[in-house]
Amino acid sequence: MYILAVIVGIGLFSFKSANDNFFELSRNLDIFTTVLRELTVYYVDPTDPKLLVEECINSMLESLDPYTQYIPEDDAEDYRFITTGQYGGIGALIGQRGDDVIITDPYEGFPAQKFGLQAGDIIRSIDDKLVKGKKYDEISKMLKGQPNTPISIKVERKGSAEWVGLKLVREEITIKNVPFYGVTDDQMGYIRLGSFTDNAGQEMKHAVEDLVNKQKVKGLILDLRGNPGGLLNEAVNIVNVFVDKGQEVVSTKGKVKEWDKVYRSLNPSVDTKTPLVVLVSSGSASAAEIVSGALQDLDRAVIIGQRTFGKGLVQTTRPLSYNSQLKITTAKYYIPSGRCIQALDYTHRNPDGSVGKVPDSLISEFKTKLGRKVFDGGGITPDFSTEAPTISSISRSLINNYILFDYATEFKLSHPTIGNAKNFAISEEEFEKFIQWQSSKEYDYTTESEIMLKELKEKAEKEKYFEHIKAEYESVEKVLAHDKVTDLRLNKEEVKLLLENEIVSRYFYQNGRIEASFNDDPDILSAIKALKAPQVYQSMLNRSYKP
Repeated sequence: MYILAVIVGIGLFSFKSANDNFFELSRNLDIFTTVLRELTVYYVDPTDPKLLVEECINSMLESLDPYTQYIPEDDAEDYRFITTGQYGGIGALIGQRGDDVIITDPYEGFPAQKFGLQAGDIIRSIDDKLVKGKKYDEISKMLKGQPNTPISIKVERKGSAEWVGLKLVREEITIKNVPFYGVTDDQMGYIRLGSFTDNAGQEMKHAVEDLVNKQKVKGLILDLRGNPGGLLNEAVNIVNVFVDKGQEVVSTKGKVKEWDKVYRSLNPSVDTKTPLVVLVSSGSASAAEIVSGALQDLDRAVIIGQRTFGKGLVQTTRPLSYNSQLKITTAKYYIPSGRCIQALDYTHRNPDGSVGKVPDSLISEFKTKLGRKVFDGGGITPDFSTEAPTISSISRSLINNYILFDYATEFKLSHPTIGNAKNFAISEEEFEKFIQWQSSKEYDYTTESEIMLKELKEKAEKEKYFEHIKAEYESVEKVLAHDKVTDLRLNKEEVKLLLENEIVSRYFYQNGRIEASFNDDPDILSAIKALKAPQVYQSMLNRSYKP
């Protein structure tokens, strides 16, 4: 009888709680519509109900997490690109440069490249409409459209006295999940995975089959650095390429228990034996963390790089009225060892509304398939950690101000060919030519030393010490005052690599950029070193490697 009473009590409490929630929902919806109606009728200036409602929806969702988003009908095409990698357009990256919008990267094999658009072209008109004053997003929409529709573009181009007119035909642009795969000089297979849209698993399968079965590589490098993730099922399909059928890859758990699910590899593997290194960075998130984490938990790969982002949340798209959609966080995902890699706790917020990282006291230990220790609490910790790449202040300014970009554009005008991407290098003479060329360009920067010196002055002035150290300060300031030529020589190797990468892209596009990095990318070099020596690979797998 006592047990029955408890059960009945729980049932009544649950029913009461559900009724309370329904009443609060109805009450607040009524308040909201009343406020909206009063604003529309009585506010002193005209109001836009659509804008007001979207502002309210977005503010509401921002209080939850960054991944729960409202997608109005107007943005449906952009969302389709995120999930499918497809859109109707010309196939080119564009960038804002002051008041101009320029072509920064035509995609190889798509209309922009096939019909003659070049990196550095400044867009002047589209379908005979001048675009002066229009911003990046406006021009992007003008370039997109239904496949097989014509579009005419006039551009200002270096080396041409008049605008160049081009007639293109839009296509269904599908951005490959695997934009590049190839073989290094050490006979290691390299695969760059850029996204997790439809067909990612098939593209990975094809790349691995070609590299392992046809080109007979000795090891594989899967590059997930900077990959923001995508479709969960494609992450499972990619892991399936490297592990046997029936293996648990990831599970999801959320509020709606009926939606909890375990995802297993459904097909025979392609390759379970070839040594595999996965490269990750702090920008590797979501599906990229499922792949790297699952391969680590199953002891199938060595992970090299930096700790990953820590996004262990699953989003589901729900249809709304008037062709709008809601992308809503519905669950957390757990990789084979049982750990969740979500780094931030959006459920329990601080008094100021902010969220915190999972505290050390709540981080738990888990075991991989062969018994190695791994931990939850945010992201995937590599088996061998490397330093995050950094660049000097002058290099950052050269990039942001299009100095390297412009030099590469001019270089192409006087050099029809450069040989192959992998072995291209500019000569000492060419670097000196670049130093002279950049001297007439407008750009500036502040070094880290100058920033710290300025902060010292501000603190010294606040504490009233500055007058006592003024002479010494001015002496140090004079020494640290940057000189572009001096800084270019100090950072010569870094600037040369960046310039070579930009020049290579003029001839071999995005694939050329990737292939050119084989000989100088620290993470790729670490991966090759591990794959060339079985004892090094095994020690990394056991986290006992000491370089």
